[in-house]
Amino acid sequence: MKMNKTILLSGLLAFGGLTASAQESQAQEPQEKTEYVFNPHWYVEVQPLGLQYTLGELSFGDLLSYNLQVAGGYNFNSVVGLRLSVNAFQSKAGWEMDGMQYDWKWNYVAPMVDVTANLSNLICGFNPNRLFNFSVFAGIGANIGFGNDDAAGVKAALDSYYGGNAGNLAYLWDGTKARFAGRAGVKGDFRINDMFSVGIELQATTLNDHYNSKKAGNSDWYFNGLVGLKVNLGKTYTTRTVKSALPAERIVERVVEKVVEKPVKEEVATPMRRDVFFVINSTKLSVVEKQKVAEIADYMKKFPNSKVDVTGYADKGTGNAKINMGLSQKRADIVKNSLINDYGIDASRITVTAKGDTEQPFDINDLNRVSICIAK
Repeated sequence: MKMNKTILLSGLLAFGGLTASAQESQAQEPQEKTEYVFNPHWYVEVQPLGLQYTLGELSFGDLLSYNLQVAGGYNFNSVVGLRLSVNAFQSKAGWEMDGMQYDWKWNYVAPMVDVTANLSNLICGFNPNRLFNFSVFAGIGANIGFGNDDAAGVKAALDSYYGGNAGNLAYLWDGTKARFAGRAGVKGDFRINDMFSVGIELQATTLNDHYNSKKAGNSDWYFNGLVGLKVNLGKTYTTRTVKSALPAERIVERVVEKVVEKPVKEEVATPMRRDVFFVINSTKLSVVEKQKVAEIADYMKKFPNSKVDVTGYADKGTGNAKINMGLSQKRADIVKNSLINDYGIDASRITVTAKGDTEQPFDINDLNRVSICIAK
C-alpha cells in the first residue's frame, strides 16, 4: 500500500512537470505586431469659421473681421506636403485723430501655395491612429484687394476738415490691386477617423505698406484664425504584420520536490531578417525603424560569430537611376553606422551593398525605400 502511494505521488509530480513544460513551450510562440506604411494621398479642407485681425492703431475688437478658407493639398510622405488655398473676405483699418476715430474696410481674395510639415510624425514616427497632429507651414501667393470705397470716403472727410493737409491715407488705392504676400503658421488636426479630422489653424500674412492705404514706412500684416474640416481622399496607409524572433528555450523538469535544469545545448543561430524602411528621398531612421536596428544588434551580440548583410534600395517611381543609387547607398550606410556607433558592433561583421532601383524587392513602390538586413 505504501509502495502504491509512492508510485501515485511520483506520477502526479511527473505529470505536473510535463504540464509546466507544455505551458512554457506555448509561451515561446512567435508574437506578431502590426506596422503602418504611409500612402501618399490628396486631401481637401473647408474652413468656414474664421476671424482676421488686421494690424493697426485702433483697439483689437475694432479691427476684427470675418474670414474663411478652402484648400486642397497632397502629402508626399508622412512629413512633407504641398497645399493650395484660397483665403478671403475682409480686412479693416482705422485712424484716431483729435479724439475722433475713423475706420474703413475692404474685401480681398488671397490664393496661396504652402509647404507643410507634420512635426508629430517627424518627431514621434508615423501613427495613423494618433488623436492629435501638429504641423507648421509657410508659403507665398497674392492678395487681390477690391472695394476700398470706405477709405476714399475717410480721406475725403479728413481732407475737407483739415484743408487737404491731414497727411493721412497717402497710399489710398481704388479698383482692384494684386500684391505679393508671404505667409507662415501652425496647425493642429484632431482625428475623427481615417477620413475626417477637425483642424485649428493660425496664420500670419505680410504685404507691402500700401495694403491698408496708410503710409507707415513698414510692412502691413494681418493674422487669421480658422476652424474647419479636413477630408482625406483615398487610403492614407496600409498595414503589414511582422513576426518577432522566438525567445530562448528553457526546459524545466519537476521530479518530486526538486527542480532540475537540464543543460541547454548551444543554440544554433537562425538567420534574422529586418526590413528598415525610409520615407521618400530620406535616409533618416524613424523611431520605429531604429527599434529594428536595435533588434539586429541584440542578435549579433547574442551570437558573436554572426555577421549581417545590409542591402540598400530606392523606389523606381521617384528620381533617376543615379540619384537612387546614391540614396540606396546612404540608406545602407546609415544602418551600418548605427550598428557601429550606437551598439558597438565591429565594422568587420557588417557588409553593405547598394542596389539603387535596379532591383525592387517589393511589389508596392513605396516599400522599396528600404534597407534589407539579414543577420546569420
